[in-house]
Amino acid sequence: MKQAKSANSGKFSLKSVVSISDFSRPDIEAVLLMAKKMEGTSRAKKCKLLDTINVATLFFEPSTRTRLSFETAAQNLGANLISVADGGTTSQKKGEAVSDAIRVVAGYSDIIIMRHFIEGAARRAAEVCDKPIINAGDGSNQHPTQTLLDLYTIEKEFGKIDGIKIGLLGDLKYGRTVHSLAHALSHFQNVKIYCIAPKALKMPKHIIDELRGHVWVHETEELDEHLAELDVLYATRIQKERFPDPLEYERLKNTYILDRSILEKTKPIFRIMHPLPRVNEISQDLDETSAALYFRQAANGVPVREALLFLLSKQVKK
Repeated sequence: MKQAKSANSGKFSLKSVVSISDFSRPDIEAVLLMAKKMEGTSRAKKCKLLDTINVATLFFEPSTRTRLSFETAAQNLGANLISVADGGTTSQKKGEAVSDAIRVVAGYSDIIIMRHFIEGAARRAAEVCDKPIINAGDGSNQHPTQTLLDLYTIEKEFGKIDGIKIGLLGDLKYGRTVHSLAHALSHFQNVKIYCIAPKALKMPKHIIDELRGHVWVHETEELDEHLAELDVLYATRIQKERFPDPLEYERLKNTYILDRSILEKTKPIFRIMHPLPRVNEISQDLDETSAALYFRQAANGVPVREALLFLLSKQVKK
């Protein structure tokens, strides 16, 4: 089986963060290394790193964790922050094109963080803008910064990413987090990915085809089938807002519900991750167990996003 070769950490080559597919393994490792440095540095020492940088956050789609962690990261680094948290208050409501909005905001800022409901919006923004763009999620397409914090969480918990056995559970059709994570894991060696989903929410075939030859992939509808083998189970919410048919959502929404009983079938090192928000796919009785990694995972968004802002700031003319 073909495997991506590791390279020295510390080489970050990207001008914008649009898709995890744009990242090489050295790019990923550079972010993870910088995030570790950020986490080990006091806020008092970090607060002047971006004090001459203007950061704009444009959220045309609702967000809590991603927006707040980006804004926290920018403020921790001393950046000047301008923010749109409600797309309904922007000129897009009047029919303004994404490309026009980005060109205008580029005149006020040095780095732009954008979440949009249209797939490909971040790529379009990067094409028309000479400032770094960070994709904070575009429709059901990509969520690269979530993926980077997911990788950082795995590395912190297990000391490595190579050789990880991970189950991706739930909405694999519309779930941008699992699309991005699967792509990123293809850069690492001896990874095994178990895609666990009902037929109607299977991982898109083009993603499976891209993964094969880089990582071991297995598709199944049965959660219990491989629980004993997994290091990590990455659960996702069945996303009501992505379904064109509400009745289909109602049929599928409770397909997988995790509770303490699954721990009887797992290894002691087994961990559960989730990009949040959860609905009812993870019972609260798991929250206080050693398996629950999802809240620490969310907290890891701050150092990872600090790392990205710092690395991208290197190309900003001050």
